[in-house]
Amino acid sequence: MASLAVARMPANSQLWPMSSSRRPVAGIMGASEASAAAVADAERLGELLAERGWAVLTGGLAFGVMEAASRGAKRVHGSLTIGILPTADSRASGHVDIVIRTDLGQGRNNVNVLSSDVVFACGVESSGTASEVALAIRNRRPLILVRPSGAAAAFFGEVAGAEVQVVQSPEAAVAAAQLLSPVGHR
Repeated sequence: MASLAVARMPANSQLWPMSSSRRPVAGIMGASEASAAAVADAERLGELLAERGWAVLTGGLAFGVMEAASRGAKRVHGSLTIGILPTADSRASGHVDIVIRTDLGQGRNNVNVLSSDVVFACGVESSGTASEVALAIRNRRPLILVRPSGAAAAFFGEVAGAEVQVVQSPEAAVAAAQLLSPVGHR
């Protein structure tokens, strides 16, 4: 029997060179039942990133951080929002331009993370968001935690070390992203 050699790419490598004209994709993750602070941060973050030409990717649903990030981005003329929905019959936010229905349930979290050039987690207030943060660490995606609890910051800091950035505002998150993203910015 012939053996099959499988080439493994480093986790952060790309399948093809990225064009400097491609929009960077900001994955904004957070709880569907989020705190008022996480919702406000997500909305502002979506707007700030869209102003800088980023496409905003969320879990696509019509509530919590997902709704807020998409709503903030759509305040910007020419913005692009992408929603990765968990089921075939999920109701997408009205602020999502491109709806991708996966029927993967929580497995769609992997799609969210791997489709993002930088992953932002607003609040880290749910197990779903924690799983997205863990997937970002595992896949060596640039990761920024926006105003996480002390316990979440300590835990993910212990797990990932310097690979995770912890910031206390959407403005600081955008500044950190400009340094982390492998894609050119406008």
